[in-house]
Amino acid sequence: MCLAANTPSGTGPQTVRVLHVSPSFYPAVAWGGPIHSTKAICDGLAKDPRWELSVLTTDAAGPSRRDRLADSAKTVPFPRGYNVHYARRIGGHSISVGLLWRLPLAMARADLVHLTGTYNFPTLPTLALARLLNKPVIWSPRGALQATSEWAEVPRARLKRGFERAAQVLRPRNCVLLVTSQREADTSTRRLGGIRVAVVPNSVEVPARGKSHAADRTRSQTRLMFLSRLHVKKGIEPLIAALRHLPDSFCLDVYGDGDPAYVQKLRQQAVDLGERVRFHGHVDGAAKTRAFLAADIFVLPSHSENFGIAIAEALAHAVPVITTDATPWQDLDRQGCGRCITLKTEDLAQTIALMSTADLAAMGRRGREWMLRDFCAESTDAALGRVYDTCIPRPRSERRDA
Repeated sequence: MCLAANTPSGTGPQTVRVLHVSPSFYPAVAWGGPIHSTKAICDGLAKDPRWELSVLTTDAAGPSRRDRLADSAKTVPFPRGYNVHYARRIGGHSISVGLLWRLPLAMARADLVHLTGTYNFPTLPTLALARLLNKPVIWSPRGALQATSEWAEVPRARLKRGFERAAQVLRPRNCVLLVTSQREADTSTRRLGGIRVAVVPNSVEVPARGKSHAADRTRSQTRLMFLSRLHVKKGIEPLIAALRHLPDSFCLDVYGDGDPAYVQKLRQQAVDLGERVRFHGHVDGAAKTRAFLAADIFVLPSHSENFGIAIAEALAHAVPVITTDATPWQDLDRQGCGRCITLKTEDLAQTIALMSTADLAAMGRRGREWMLRDFCAESTDAALGRVYDTCIPRPRSERRDA
């Protein structure tokens, strides 16, 4: 969809040069859902001739310095019509001299900067340069501010507070915090006061067909599915514990990677459950689709989520969802496609058992229809374009005509 541009009468849309700065980028899928959603944003922008997009990122494919993307020393053309430069990561999650060296010229050429990430290497230099060069910034914190605000066990809390204060001082006046839910907006603005906020949910790709629960009615097992980064914040431990209070006919498929020590801890926690808990590691593409189509109920009992793209993906595949009110999915109950519970007051095992007796096929259909209606790429792309429009300075003559 091509958005209307603020250009003088009789002229075509003016091309706006957008620089997207991110600590990592597709295909670095080991970093989880933000990699897919950031690429989806860029793919959506590239569809519209109004935007001329380039991406500056690092070759980080995972937390370890050994985790690098192949062929990262050159700018890579994406089939969607934009270029991505992967600068070499030399330390940390995203420390890159190459990115810092390229940033000033890339930003000088841009009309608008979209910054992804919060507590990482590119954030402060990007905000400071944007202020110096008077460039408008769209800043996507990707749930980091929300997690720091909500999660009691967040690491390096004092250091992160100092980082936030520096970001507030360095950011340009024309800066919009782009969040994916009202919950993220509320918690993020408590961390960064006096900043404009725009809410645009992530889009989800709805496959040609979803889960057919009717085909599984004769199956004796109820297959629960967890897909996320394996981290204590994601609530995988309460889910494994809940399985002990469910009949042996319930099993759990766990998809995702994490810190090896924590993964080993989870495996040890589940050892007495035997084959009822299966760890599959990271999945993507066709393997992820097969995982969703094999599941009866998707469960993500997270302690903090700014969006939770895996929840949207499950619904798009017609899989009912159970999650928590620490995510922005309170409408699951109202839409009739799942449950959003409070872990401290509601029993997860009981919720799973009760949902397994419901009409999962009907719930799945309603969830899929919801994704098609409200979370399709066309809707979110248009909303994001409107946010971009509010940040682009217009000539004085156009402001008089507006």
